[in-house]
Amino acid sequence: MYLSWNEKTITDFSDKNIDKLYQEGYVFTRIKKGVMNQTRSVRIDLSQFELSSENRRVLRKTENLNLEIKNLPLENYSWEIGKLAKDFYTQKFGDGTFSANKIKELLNDKEKSNFNKVFIYTSDNEPLGYCISAETKTIIHYCYPFYDLEKSPKDMGLGMMTRAVLWASENNKKYIYLGSLQRPTDTYKLQFAGIEWFDGKNWQTNLAELKTILK
Repeated sequence: MYLSWNEKTITDFSDKNIDKLYQEGYVFTRIKKGVMNQTRSVRIDLSQFELSSENRRVLRKTENLNLEIKNLPLENYSWEIGKLAKDFYTQKFGDGTFSANKIKELLNDKEKSNFNKVFIYTSDNEPLGYCISAETKTIIHYCYPFYDLEKSPKDMGLGMMTRAVLWASENNKKYIYLGSLQRPTDTYKLQFAGIEWFDGKNWQTNLAELKTILK
């Protein structure tokens, strides 16, 4: 079950309103247009970010990956993208986690989707991974990643995320949001300098406390 303390549906999609709600711990969802959930959100304050030795190791392990960012709706969408996502989420989280039709909707239907960017990761001009994202002038929400589990390098997930963090930093974003923290396995999101997490009322930086909560 997704951790949600509150839910609201917005009709004001201005950058100002979206930034305000993300500041209050809300994030966009895939449920339907305008629906946001308040959760234990995690973000990076990019003014505090710098690459660690572990971040550099991940980048080296995935050095053949190239990142391209495209606007949504996605031109040249193909059914293979939806199948790739469905297979990824089924293998990672079980049957029914994500349908190919929902991926198509998020990438193609601006009347139903809250997301406006997709990060595309290629190697030798072959697309291996994607992440559906939301962008304003000051933030990025790196939201629904998926990739080819057979062809991708071992550290593909972290390689994708690290490149997105770098891109956000280099493009003068204030924050990059990395989703929510709900399970012990979510601690992989914490290996970046500048991490902050929302406790229901305020943003915190105490990672020891957070790891205790996630156990």
